[in-house]
Amino acid sequence: MPKVVVIGGGWSGCAAAIAARNAGAQVVLLERTDLLLGCGLAGGIMRNNGRFTAAEELKYLGAPELIDLTDALSQHVGIDFPGHYHASLYDTSRVEPAVRKALKDKGVELRFVARAVGVSMEESDGEKPDRIRSVSLADGSVIHGDVFIETTGSAGSMGNCARYGNGCTMCVLRCPSFGPRVSLSHMAGCEESVGLRDGETYGSFSGSCELNKATLSPEIRQSLHDKGVAILPLEKHLVDEGILKLKACKQYAIPEFKQNLILLDTGARAKMMMPFFPLEKLRKIKGLERAMYEFSGGASNSVRFLARTHRNNALQAQGVANLFCAGEKAGLFVGHTEAMATGSLAGWNSVQQATGRPLLSLPDGLAIGDLIRHENQASTTMEGLTDRYTFSGGNYFNRMKRLDLYTTDPKAVETRVKAHGLYHVFLTAHGKKEKERHPMRA
Repeated sequence: MPKVVVIGGGWSGCAAAIAARNAGAQVVLLERTDLLLGCGLAGGIMRNNGRFTAAEELKYLGAPELIDLTDALSQHVGIDFPGHYHASLYDTSRVEPAVRKALKDKGVELRFVARAVGVSMEESDGEKPDRIRSVSLADGSVIHGDVFIETTGSAGSMGNCARYGNGCTMCVLRCPSFGPRVSLSHMAGCEESVGLRDGETYGSFSGSCELNKATLSPEIRQSLHDKGVAILPLEKHLVDEGILKLKACKQYAIPEFKQNLILLDTGARAKMMMPFFPLEKLRKIKGLERAMYEFSGGASNSVRFLARTHRNNALQAQGVANLFCAGEKAGLFVGHTEAMATGSLAGWNSVQQATGRPLLSLPDGLAIGDLIRHENQASTTMEGLTDRYTFSGGNYFNRMKRLDLYTTDPKAVETRVKAHGLYHVFLTAHGKKEKERHPMRA
């Protein structure tokens, strides 16, 4: 049984761990903090726009676990807000324990407060790609494995948030408590790219922050409870003309998100669709006179997209045979569904690599395959490095619609996946049903 080591416990790391277990591997997941999900602790939006299509693709490809879990924890389903339709909002206060239990039930070994800080490489003769032998942790321990998947994200350290943002805001990444993220791909000798903001500044601010729901007015809380959304018009002197340019989430760069403060109900907290908003200005808005932030605050937010690993369309890192990447490490991707999709593919391919079988590169006839391929090609250009890639909006969602990949019909998605010979591929232990599948070589 091959041993797969997943570094990073966000949505992509959790998806990779499940997929690798389903494919028959022993899996160890290393998480830097004491909680899983990372940015997913302050997220909550699923199935909006093209994410509905991608969620159904994941289920029919054989990676239903995390989609089913977030569906079950969604307290608002099929809601609309500006530019977004049929969204589900999962409860961010309940999701982490549920994901932790799901991983344990799968037999994934979870190691918390396990910050990976280095790699040990096997010597190469120059004819074959390098390989990782082990990763070392901040406490001095060493974790050996056959294959490694890096899903550490692309935000941090605190110095980068100060250099390219407005300083550390004690966000959900909690670098001051658990230490900053380290790029193991870079340590292993892989090339990396940096996402650009307006073609010159590195990185982007996370697109939202959290408000304590109890500090909002009864009227706003009632709207959140009943509709899942509250839209608060901004007086002209409170509008920040430049703030949308800072956001990682290009799908929200539309006038409605500049002229209004949009709140979404994500359980114990309200998700505010702005990277930050000065508290003194925030409290001038009717109903927010007592508002308090949780996690980040009114001055800044985490800066992301600072470390994209160069990889092929099977999510194998270039130059290191047994290293895969997913989530923001694998591209300038935005969103939980995007993380789950890349994580599932990386997890399954890790076992294929360990057992000497062909790697799977999803076809561009599937939205997930097209997203991975398109981002990989686009990010070789300066223009592509300033874009962000998500099923839920922006340039990529327009591409989905143009290519007729977007659908809200699950049966149509099932037919599409079966037509490519990939029905439940991720639920198949390695080596089985080879004649029923036609993996595209990376």
